[in-house]
Amino acid sequence: MTISAHVLRSPLDGPHPDHEGRPFFEQTLTLLRSVRDHDFDTLSILCDDDHGIVDVDPSGTSVAIRTRAEWEHWFHQLFAQLDALAAATDSEILDYVAVEEPSLGYSVLDFRQTLTIGELTATFDCLATIIWKSTPDGWREARWHASVISTDIPDGFGP
Repeated sequence: MTISAHVLRSPLDGPHPDHEGRPFFEQTLTLLRSVRDHDFDTLSILCDDDHGIVDVDPSGTSVAIRTRAEWEHWFHQLFAQLDALAAATDSEILDYVAVEEPSLGYSVLDFRQTLTIGELTATFDCLATIIWKSTPDGWREARWHASVISTDIPDGFGP
């Protein structure tokens, strides 16, 4: 696992008294921390994404990801690109709600993601819906969909 030197004290490292104990909250923290830390192995274990996802890639375009192979390729490529740029990402949870049923549940995550390259940081306010499914190995993410609500990108930002 690689932890970026830019992340000195992450909001993801808590505490989160308003959200702790809610369904899927610990799993959601693990998802966000795995992205922050470029930890593909942990992310891969927690994600099934068997219903397909659409993400926004670093160029700002939407990418439909419909197979596990496409999912793995996308994250390997993303983490390699971030590493090459010496970029750091982090997230702050602004709000979180969840519903859990015996075999399926969902959570709604309102979060702020930052992307730091050098001395500049871009901020993206996002709203994600995560579908969770119960498996013999525990709860797994079956679908993630995030929308970027607003951005703050400083002049001169980017590679």
